Amino acid sequence: MKRMLYNVFVYGTLKRGEPNHHWFRPENGFSRFIAAGSTTQKFPLIVGTRYNIPFLLDRPGIGYNIKGEIYEIDEAMLGKLDELEGYPQYYDREIQNITVENESMQCWLYLLRKFPEKILEKTLLEAYHNTPEQPYCESYVDSTVDDIFDSDDLKQQSN
Repeated sequence: MKRMLYNVFVYGTLKRGEPNHHWFRPENGFSRFIAAGSTTQKFPLIVGTRYNIPFLLDRPGIGYNIKGEIYEIDEAMLGKLDELEGYPQYYDREIQNITVENESMQCWLYLLRKFPEKILEKTLLEAYHNTPEQPYCESYVDSTVDDIFDSDDLKQQSN
């Protein structure tokens, strides 16, 4: 039986060298790095909450063509990534065109749709990198998903 494979574009803590890249371990399912790429559309990418989590906001046309990585994954890995991303409760995922060496690939991409407009005033990034000045806080793993998304600059979500 042939397994279904999907392309997913990651732009934050799941990239190589970033704090959550370990989610791509074999016990979570199949994953294979395909290429570096960038979103064909511009999106706002910010770092927010007290956990310094990167968020790609669903406002196409604002921000930058976001740089990230494409992975080929199986259904089991997709389920694990959905778990990490709080899909579908907090993040949505949709197919987007990703540019790789002047060609386009369709990939799943996680977007935050509901957020307060004021969050767009944060510094918009072209690429995410965990830094000592703004370190990603893995202690959120011990928090509930509601605590993460209801905290700090994501309170009072707008439609």
